[in-house]
Amino acid sequence: MRIIGTIPLVLASGLMAVSAAQAGEGSWISGDWYLTLGATGLVAPNFEGGKKYMLSAQPIISLGKAGPEARFTSRNDNISLALIDDGSVRAGLTGKFLFARDSKDELKGLDPVRWGGEAGGFFEFYPFEWMRARAELRHGIRAHDGFVADIAADAFYDVTPTVRISGGPRVSFASSGYFDAYYGVSAKEAAASGLSEYHPGGGLKSTGLGGAITWKVSEPMTASVFTEYSRLMGPAADSSLVKERGDRNQWTVGVSTTYRFNFSM
Repeated sequence: MRIIGTIPLVLASGLMAVSAAQAGEGSWISGDWYLTLGATGLVAPNFEGGKKYMLSAQPIISLGKAGPEARFTSRNDNISLALIDDGSVRAGLTGKFLFARDSKDELKGLDPVRWGGEAGGFFEFYPFEWMRARAELRHGIRAHDGFVADIAADAFYDVTPTVRISGGPRVSFASSGYFDAYYGVSAKEAAASGLSEYHPGGGLKSTGLGGAITWKVSEPMTASVFTEYSRLMGPAADSSLVKERGDRNQWTVGVSTTYRFNFSM
């Protein structure tokens, strides 16, 4: 099972928060804060665009100033530091850790993708009382040098005071720098792997749907089960890696749990 190491991104988020609060004591950094920690166990393709599935794990981390309780959160939300949070609008910094991708099995002959991350910003709001929309824009660090934009909308309904169902559409875009790292096949790689040469541009990456059932175990603790489907589009779907050895249809199922800590600065 693969476990994501999140310490570098957590430290980076903390440093950015301190930089944003240079006005001195009693300024933005002072007050009540929350830290949400959790973990997700899931079954998903062994690589993006793959057709074999494997068990893996990833963290859930969210940090921000305490305000009105968030009406909705999703396991898709990447590591976040909220700089604005008034209950109806939330915005700030976000980050994501990326695994290295080894050159073996279906990927034999392709250059490995180094481990790294993505850093950027997020914005979310509620167009209706029962719906949240969220967008993230992130730039690659080390693993790739492109941009990735994820947009999602989730409708949610409380079946009971402690059980909530939710779901909605997802769409993702990426630049050529991202697609080249994960879907491109150079002439050298084509000769070594047997795949057709492919040089992608930027554009739509995937569209899909996701849903979850969330249980509020206690005031600070939640647990959920979820499933998601995405269909690779554009440069991802046109890649020889996907056409010749992978699958445009990507499924994910899993469980997650989170715990919220409140503290003051």
